[in-house]
Amino acid sequence: MSSQKALYLLGVNDRFEVRVKSIPEPGPGEVLVEVHAAGLNPVDWKVRAQGIIVKTYPAILGLDGAGVVKRLGAGVTNFEVGDRIAFHGSFGERAVFQQYTVADADVAVKISQNLTFDEAATLPVAVETAAFGLYNRKGSGGIELAAPWIVDGRGKYAGEPILVVGGASAVGQQAIQFAKLSGFGPIITTGSVHNSAFLKSLGATHVLDRNSPLSELSRSIAAITSAPLKVAYDAISSPETQNAAYAALAPGGQLVHVLFDKIDDSIRTPDKYSTLAHGNSHAPEQREIARSLYANLTRLLEAGDIKPNNVQVLPDGLAGIPDGLETLKQGVSAVKLVAHPQETV
Repeated sequence: MSSQKALYLLGVNDRFEVRVKSIPEPGPGEVLVEVHAAGLNPVDWKVRAQGIIVKTYPAILGLDGAGVVKRLGAGVTNFEVGDRIAFHGSFGERAVFQQYTVADADVAVKISQNLTFDEAATLPVAVETAAFGLYNRKGSGGIELAAPWIVDGRGKYAGEPILVVGGASAVGQQAIQFAKLSGFGPIITTGSVHNSAFLKSLGATHVLDRNSPLSELSRSIAAITSAPLKVAYDAISSPETQNAAYAALAPGGQLVHVLFDKIDDSIRTPDKYSTLAHGNSHAPEQREIARSLYANLTRLLEAGDIKPNNVQVLPDGLAGIPDGLETLKQGVSAVKLVAHPQETV
């Protein structure tokens, strides 16, 4: 078989269309993947609505993929044909809203047997964004904490509080789990009341109602712990949440946010550090930590130390993705939307 189906975005604010295209060949260091599950991310609808990132149309979107290795490129030794893997795609020919794509073998993970393809497809972007923000070098999108998968890194921050804003988001869920592996405590997060038990099952010790006034955030944290808050991860990153999280930090504190910096100059101080995290294992400044993370991720998944997001499967294969993106645009909570490209009629 030499052809496949792919979902193309025809232009900015334009429609999607399923078309037939050729199946790519993996180059050196790459694998060809039969995509069984494709996860949707907010950036996918933002590309269509805002005209960001993608410059050439028609274009294939989709970044979170899981599937079966079908062919090996030259020099690939860490995978075999038939392996089940998850990976972070790239917009264009290496995107995941298609039935086959190529992936870089050094930043892909073999799926542990306790995970389905759907569950695995919730992981790459969210895991990378959470981990890189916490553990990558300063100046490269991180705050340079010791990663819990390296020697002496696990539990290193025992007794230190952490705040995760938006714990039920895909990135927030992973940030909570990494905080637990790093030993942070208490792990304070914001979320809907109905998600409290779920967030605590991931490792949160305290869940603050997301509908409470953000002006009360610092006071609520102080009622939980008298220890200085030195680390906050804002997985929502609206101007309001960024400013509230930044204000809650003690002197010398560090804030990770996932959207562009909106911290008011009136509260910014030279002793606090903030950085924009972005999960992109293909970026040169993130490649080193990406290789380190993916080399250890299978072990963390097998042990249940890192758990996937909850899944909602979309109908109609690739054809169901446009409606799914509209749903995602309206907002979802504690769930990841996943499509099955192989089910496309």
